Amino acid sequence: MKISSTILLFFLLLTIQITGVNCTDQTRAGVDSSSKLSSPILPSKNNPSGEIGNFVAAAKAAIPGVVHIKTTYNQASAGSANALGQLFGSPSRGSVPATGSGSGVTISADGYIATNNHVIANASSITVIYPDRREFSAKLIGSDPNTDLALLKVNAIGLPVVKMGNSDIMEVGEWVLAVGYPLSLNSTVTAGIISAKGQSIGIINRGDKSRFGNSQPQTSGTAIESFIQTDAAINPGNSGGALVNTNGELIGINTAIASQTGSYAGYAFAIPVNLAKKILDDLQKYGSVKRGILGVSFPSPAAQDQFLKQQGIDPSSVTGVFITGVQPGSAAASAGLKEGDIIQSINGVQLESSSEFSEWIARHKPGDVIKLSYLRNGNPATASVSLKAEEPLKTTAGSAGPLEEIYKKLGATFAPLSTTLKQRFNLNSGVVVTDVLKGGFFDQIGIPRGTIIAFINGKPINNPKDIDVALLSAQRGIIQILAIAPDGSKVVFNFSLGT
Repeated sequence: MKISSTILLFFLLLTIQITGVNCTDQTRAGVDSSSKLSSPILPSKNNPSGEIGNFVAAAKAAIPGVVHIKTTYNQASAGSANALGQLFGSPSRGSVPATGSGSGVTISADGYIATNNHVIANASSITVIYPDRREFSAKLIGSDPNTDLALLKVNAIGLPVVKMGNSDIMEVGEWVLAVGYPLSLNSTVTAGIISAKGQSIGIINRGDKSRFGNSQPQTSGTAIESFIQTDAAINPGNSGGALVNTNGELIGINTAIASQTGSYAGYAFAIPVNLAKKILDDLQKYGSVKRGILGVSFPSPAAQDQFLKQQGIDPSSVTGVFITGVQPGSAAASAGLKEGDIIQSINGVQLESSSEFSEWIARHKPGDVIKLSYLRNGNPATASVSLKAEEPLKTTAGSAGPLEEIYKKLGATFAPLSTTLKQRFNLNSGVVVTDVLKGGFFDQIGIPRGTIIAFINGKPINNPKDIDVALLSAQRGIIQILAIAPDGSKVVFNFSLGT
């Protein structure tokens, strides 16, 4: 498979907004919030009457609690963003401190605000502005790069709140509204439908502010992508804003768009609120996420069919999640799960994709007991599994074993980038892929020899040793690689290392 920026390049909603943006009205064409819809609306779990009327009530309920977030960055933290901006077409401002803009959702009257991690990552200051023009300095309570969520706190009481909804009962085809501050405009509402659920597009990263493409082998719980997809118009600046149902209830946190230009192209993605609740509760209570770990590996959604075919398995025969490995000593190993098992449900909830599987595991904490239904050699079985806590990562000199295993999964070797190539692509750093091993991650997604690796997890890569450090620091997380293909196309892909 040849790398294609058309397929892999997913521009983020905020990111590298180092310079101001002037724009015209971004309200979605064809939706007039003051007019009634003539199309018949069928009843659903979320709308039993099947009546929709117009969107005025929902907008009025949601707008007051959705805030504009403005961020600034000092010289050190701005450097990486400027470098990323140069690589992906956004101009650098040199020594001028960088600024950013995004959205957030007030989830409690005493000042807790949910947003995306990529909106506030590495910010030296965070300012929150309400639609009534009240302005507050915000404190970062905690963030979780693996779900791209963050929790802020402002010193205020009696704030307008966006009421929590239930993302589980939302159905494909239902109307939703996106509320936020696209392109630094005033509070903006757009309407659309839920286009799909449980989508995985491979954009979750760790710590930088870029959001792009997808990858292959994945494991069950670090990078969590089970997005609600909508065609409501979302643009840069909507990141962290609200996706609400027709009652004005929060059912998702807007996170990303799929686009070749960085602007709305019909595909937008939101983190389901039922997943966000657990993450935000943990951040409020502990400052970090207490994640229950199952300890199994499985193909990522983008590569599952290809993987199964390579194993001689008809993809249409697999309903559920095909387990490609069980970590020794894990909760899954203790429960007797094995490679080749097909997990079909969690706590009675039928699984349609591995992204849904990741989401349901991520809703649990260490010690929680889940009931799995699975097939082994075509025979049904069940298991009750007590999830375990994450073990400390090994990032010391004694980590040769984990590093060797990571390189084996990666399936590539590297060499320093020549001065000629740096000049050709206007890069200050980078390494070049010198070999791709059959069956590895690079081979699976078609990354060829000659590809330039410029950044890993937002940090510039100057030599192969920098790759060692980046890989070890993300042993159970997502590795995001920003690269330039031999044909000059700029691509980003993710590599999930485990849970």
